[in-house]
Amino acid sequence: MAYIDNIIFLILLVMGFWLFAKSLQKIYRNIRLGREINRNDRIGERWETMARVAMGQSKMTKRPVAGILHLFVYVGFIIINIELIEIIVDGIFGTHRFLATILGNTLYGYFTATLEVLALLVVIGVVLFFIRRNFYGVKRLTMKELFGWPKEDANWILIIEFALMMAFFTMNASDFILQTRGFDHFSRVGSFPISEITFVPFFEVFSFDNGFLFGIERAAWWFHFVGILFFMNYLYYSKHLHIILAFPSTWYANLEKKGKFNNLDSVTQEIKLMMDPNADPYAAPAGGNAEAPSKFGAEDVFDLNQVQLLNAYSCTECGRCTAVCPANITGKKLSPRLILMKTRDRLEEVGRNIDKNGKFEDDGKKLLNDYITKEELWACTTCNACTEACPVLLDPLSIIFDMRRFLVMEQSAAPQELNLMMANIENNAAPWQYNQADRLNWAKD
Repeated sequence: MAYIDNIIFLILLVMGFWLFAKSLQKIYRNIRLGREINRNDRIGERWETMARVAMGQSKMTKRPVAGILHLFVYVGFIIINIELIEIIVDGIFGTHRFLATILGNTLYGYFTATLEVLALLVVIGVVLFFIRRNFYGVKRLTMKELFGWPKEDANWILIIEFALMMAFFTMNASDFILQTRGFDHFSRVGSFPISEITFVPFFEVFSFDNGFLFGIERAAWWFHFVGILFFMNYLYYSKHLHIILAFPSTWYANLEKKGKFNNLDSVTQEIKLMMDPNADPYAAPAGGNAEAPSKFGAEDVFDLNQVQLLNAYSCTECGRCTAVCPANITGKKLSPRLILMKTRDRLEEVGRNIDKNGKFEDDGKKLLNDYITKEELWACTTCNACTEACPVLLDPLSIIFDMRRFLVMEQSAAPQELNLMMANIENNAAPWQYNQADRLNWAKD
């Protein structure tokens, strides 16, 4: 019976990490449903980009207030959870503040004091974010597309983080008092400046006895541990998944110049053949029997590439892309954020289909029309403002472009204005409707 706590702790630990690994495996499987794409070039530049953007939060600072608060929450929450190492060791072996024996009392004191300061910054950050999101009226955070679960999810994240920090301070404060009283195995280690100022006086006012304080310390310790496991597994259902996927997303980001679109190799070869006066139009393509793609562009998530699907899972739903989108600003239906959210929703639906049937069974739905409308796609000006604004280098424009390509090349469903322009280019070698012989008349006026 003496080891029942340790056994329960170990069971929860294994179960928590197993469920987390299972969720990551499902996300990986869903991303693998997309087309393969080679983004393994320019390795040094990719590592530098990931370190600067994902780790260094460089693009967050373009909005200084939100950027600094996000840095508080991000850095604080990540570093504080280094303490999970100590919790795991203490939970398995029944020790008390294991890291103190490794670091020594002085260094451990600096360590715990730093964690306390960071925890306070996290509390300040999440409280201000909660007020800003719910009461300040930032337009991109109050748009209709965030009604329902997206807004609730964002609030739950802030509430969970706040609760975890409160448990952290409660644990430290009760631990500190028990240390000063010399209770049981609570030896004097660590420094807790924030807890001493805030929580310790509260406990001392009520003159709690050692047994009650020990119960508070244990309850806060268990709450903090179980809360971390819960939060870790909640990530799968949350936009907060970006704290993990932002790293691969920035590593696999498109490093080409802004505005450079990809060309289909099969079409490029066909055009070169047409433009070459010496080419035999009936000859086989150079390099063997190169097959044309089974589908031009993207109609469903299977037609998108794996980086685009990774982007959909990595979206932070911050709305910076939508806030700078000229189409959205002028009242059109397009929202780049919603393009990524809808892509993720469709990908999740396909994943549930596979879970249920063992393989994907046609459900009569597609990403195009059932999730993303033609009106949204054709509202895009391809200005790239959304990709420039994204704090983790996501590329909603590439999804829009591939779905447009499907409409034009597979369904011949371009708007009339675009069809007229393409007909003019084909017939007159210019977008305008006049004879080629008149193209330079403007210079003679």
